Amino acid sequence: MPPTLFHRCTAEMFGTFWLVFGGCGAAVIACNYPGVGIAFVGVALAFGLTVLTMAYAIGHISGCHLNPAVSIGLYFGKRFPGKDLLPYIVSQVIGGAIGAGILHLIASGKPGYVAGGFASNGFGPLSPDHYSLVSCFIAEAVLTGFFLLIILGSTDQRAAKGFAPLAIGLGLTLIHLVGIPITNTSVNPARSTATVLFADSGLGYGQQLWLFWVAPIIGAAVVAIIYNRVFAEHEPPPVPVKPLTYEAANQ
Repeated sequence: MPPTLFHRCTAEMFGTFWLVFGGCGAAVIACNYPGVGIAFVGVALAFGLTVLTMAYAIGHISGCHLNPAVSIGLYFGKRFPGKDLLPYIVSQVIGGAIGAGILHLIASGKPGYVAGGFASNGFGPLSPDHYSLVSCFIAEAVLTGFFLLIILGSTDQRAAKGFAPLAIGLGLTLIHLVGIPITNTSVNPARSTATVLFADSGLGYGQQLWLFWVAPIIGAAVVAIIYNRVFAEHEPPPVPVKPLTYEAANQ
């Protein structure tokens, strides 16, 4: 029996929990640890590893989207039914929020803990290197678009089997290596929403959350449409059959 929608959504919830807890946990807890912090490279690897491990763990159950932009992109790429979009997105947001909540409980146990941005995404003064709104919008759209290209290409029926999780996980690592200084890297509306819930509300990250929904979704949808029309394998048109004539039938 194939997994039911309930099973698939539950898998998406657990997977997105792991992505937020592991990736954002690396940023909140391990990134700036005195003397031996993992820095940007470590955080980038952490996000990539969460997706890689979950792709092997739940890919056969839910497809391992873990990301509303990915689900929407796969819908536009004709790889995912529209009727399942809302349940998947809700499950991803809930899973991410739970992951961020558990991370907050752990992190707040340290004396002197201050939530601050809590690994949230931002532009302008809230960008790690103060990139403008336009720069951050373009970066999130382009990076998410190429993430969809990697997903669609590596899971294509013509691609080498069994290597998709590696390509997708390493792709997300590369995306974070580029994007952390710009926006703290979202490319995932559920991840952005999760951390905003526990960031210091006075800093204004919540007011900028819209960009980290709009830009990734646009980037994913555009690239998915292009992939489906240009790169996807399509069945050849049927060869027309000539009608059988009276003469041919009686030969």
